Amino acid sequence: MRSKIFDDAELERLRREAIPSSNESAMAGDAAPYSTDQHPHVEAAMNLPVVVDSNDDEIVSHELEQMRSILEEAILETRSILLENRPRLPRIPSSKRNRAVVRDLNPMLVTYLEASRDLCETDSILFGAAVAVCHIIGAKLPMAGRATTQSNAIPA
Repeated sequence: MRSKIFDDAELERLRREAIPSSNESAMAGDAAPYSTDQHPHVEAAMNLPVVVDSNDDEIVSHELEQMRSILEEAILETRSILLENRPRLPRIPSSKRNRAVVRDLNPMLVTYLEASRDLCETDSILFGAAVAVCHIIGAKLPMAGRATTQSNAIPA
């Protein structure tokens, strides 16, 4: 049985954000064409508002900046790693703190995802975000690559 990570209100908000309303799509037709050669802007990500729920461990702005920095670094690292060399992500327990970390990182992803040029880049952004969550909560990641044995060892 799967546990609910998001409540119904959060799921509905995500659905509204993912599916633009008819007004927004009509206005989008009048807008200038989207430039596909644009990269995510770090400055824009630094100015995103982050709502912190007072019931969740009261994460201060300094910690949010650290989280943003970890996210940025993880996304950049992920882009340079081949898909087959990415580490396997561990299962993380569903806890109030872990959900708060994910909730605080979600708005930071908007700038990166909007500037994503293709599915591969979107994949790198989302995988980088998952790696950032692991780093922030202290979950251990295996070294890059999925090999479980080291056959390169030189005998003594």
